[in-house]
Amino acid sequence: MARLIVPGDVVLLIGELGAGKTVFAQGFASGLGYEGQVTSPTFVLVQQYEGRLTMFHSDMYRLGSLSEVADLGLVEIGVEGVLVIEWGDFARPVVGSDFLEVVIDLDGEGRRMLAFTPVGESWERRATLLAQAVGS
Repeated sequence: MARLIVPGDVVLLIGELGAGKTVFAQGFASGLGYEGQVTSPTFVLVQQYEGRLTMFHSDMYRLGSLSEVADLGLVEIGVEGVLVIEWGDFARPVVGSDFLEVVIDLDGEGRRMLAFTPVGESWERRATLLAQAVGS
């Protein structure tokens, strides 16, 4: 999936605590060619990882308002790379109208179920390629 990413893309990760948002971000960074450790940015708010594109990894869990999200300037810093936001449903109103939403749920047996929703013109054009990449 990471090979479909272009500069300026936004990926919103949505799921309950422990669903696997950070695990997804780790795999995504690896797909971009980053070889180091990826950790949850819960307390630092934004981490940066260098691969084929720079991945800016953010976490909205500790933020209390949309103005705090806007103050981070995430959309501006993500222009040259890709912005991956945990608890992305909280940030949705400030990231614009073009993003990939990834909802991660745990089923009753502890398996992760992922739903990918392309939103906006750029992602809708890549929807077929995305479906092929994730096997659905």
